[in-house]
Amino acid sequence: MDGLWVKCKQCQQILLTKELEKNLKVCRCGYHFRMTAQERINMLVDENSFIEWDRELATKDPLKFPGYAQKIQKCQIETSMGEAISTGQGRICGIPFAIGVMDPRFIMASMGAVVGEKIVRAAERALKLRLPLVLFSASGGARMQEGVLSLMQMARTSAALTRLSEAGLPFFSILTDPTTGGVTASFAMLGDLIIAEPGALIGFTGPRVIEQTIRQKLPEGFQRSEFLQKHGMVDIIIERPKMREQLAALLGLHHCDAVEGVQG
Repeated sequence: MDGLWVKCKQCQQILLTKELEKNLKVCRCGYHFRMTAQERINMLVDENSFIEWDRELATKDPLKFPGYAQKIQKCQIETSMGEAISTGQGRICGIPFAIGVMDPRFIMASMGAVVGEKIVRAAERALKLRLPLVLFSASGGARMQEGVLSLMQMARTSAALTRLSEAGLPFFSILTDPTTGGVTASFAMLGDLIIAEPGALIGFTGPRVIEQTIRQKLPEGFQRSEFLQKHGMVDIIIERPKMREQLAALLGLHHCDAVEGVQG
């Protein structure tokens, strides 16, 4: 949001950007604009408690896909991120936890080898430090420029989260707009508790593609958070201004014997 004003996609009101940012990018009508990874971390994590992990990891264009290296470099400059997810540890209302946040500005936070690796490492560090893990998804799915190397991350992230579960450590998956494709088909739907923001698009394939395939009109609100909660795929919908307080309360219910003083 570089301009002074922005138009809400839901109510069509023209909003002052500074005022919208003060309201955590939620319009008066309830529409949730997309957030950057850093904005979410700032919103959730106690001040000066966040320690970032694996910031140096960056994609090396493994398949030499035409134009991919240039696109990666452009995203890195524009976002100041090495890849489409930030991971680390911090505290929320004093409770220690591990966190990963996807950033849709970076090739729509598609999951390539490095994104998958950072999620796996976050799960492994959470296991080592006895921390609950919270992942915020906002992704277009697997990254086509990395082919099967991208698809492999679905299995790798799922396996890492299984090890976390076997150790009795909770994983909270938070679905934001959009959460689609291979991310939905893997780690995003494996949470012990699946939380969504209001109105988020959540699904494997987009509604337009489904309608074209089955040649039928989909129900109103199909693949939105509220529809998925009604059909048992989402446990809780939490509005963004209430996310920090309610997430802290939920984490407080799941006591973990965190290893104090140890950084991943």
